[in-house]
Amino acid sequence: MAGCTGLAGGLAVARDPGARRARALSRRGREARWGPATGVMLRTLFERRREWLCAPVAALLAALGDSVLPLLAGAVAVPLVGRWRRRRAQRRGREQATDGVMSLCGAVVGELRAGREPGQALLAASRSAGALGAAESAVLAAARFGGDVPGALRQAATGPGLDGLAGMAACWRVAVDGGAGLAAGLARLESALRGERRRREELRAQLAGAWSTVAVLASLPVMGLGLGAALGADPLRVLLHSPGGLVCLAAGGLLEAAGLVWATRIVRAAEA
Repeated sequence: MAGCTGLAGGLAVARDPGARRARALSRRGREARWGPATGVMLRTLFERRREWLCAPVAALLAALGDSVLPLLAGAVAVPLVGRWRRRRAQRRGREQATDGVMSLCGAVVGELRAGREPGQALLAASRSAGALGAAESAVLAAARFGGDVPGALRQAATGPGLDGLAGMAACWRVAVDGGAGLAAGLARLESALRGERRRREELRAQLAGAWSTVAVLASLPVMGLGLGAALGADPLRVLLHSPGGLVCLAAGGLLEAAGLVWATRIVRAAEA
């Protein structure tokens, strides 16, 4: 009950706009005192090492259960949680890159309709959108000096989440070779990318219930241990210091892992 109360209080504070503003001001103050680069480096280091929070939890369980098995489980959990967080970060990066390409198309269309030349429109739009990835210098150089802009865009499209740049390159090539309107083609490309993002968001909303079910099922063993401790059964000592408990712990851990993998594969297949 104390843990649930603390978690609820932490979530309430995290969702409070005043608390978020206070944290933002505090972060700005630290960056002003230490310098922006130092603040960004410290924040990035903490975010990248967040999986190490499994270690103190494992140490607490080891102290409560008077066993080294939770420490071993924590050592196994750290790389697994790190891998899971890296995959989430990669997926989020791909989605941000796709949204950046969509914004770039819209910005170029606006610049073209304002009367700019295609190269100038791309240069002006890239400063606001910034969605060209690692090949940004090559694309901007081609646009500035009259080079092969479609080829540079196709090269940039090889990055994760930048597939839309291939469509942009095709529109550019057709406009240059066939005389078609570049603004109209890019507007249709932007509309297609917006439709894809809308479908992705709808699918994610439909799968939110499935992911919630997976999370609840995964937390049931922890809730069972908490209920047993509340009833005075001392489940950690039974699980960690008796032959039957060790067998149950091993079998339950394998079933828990298999269930998580199975449920995650089902939801991932639906996403695909």
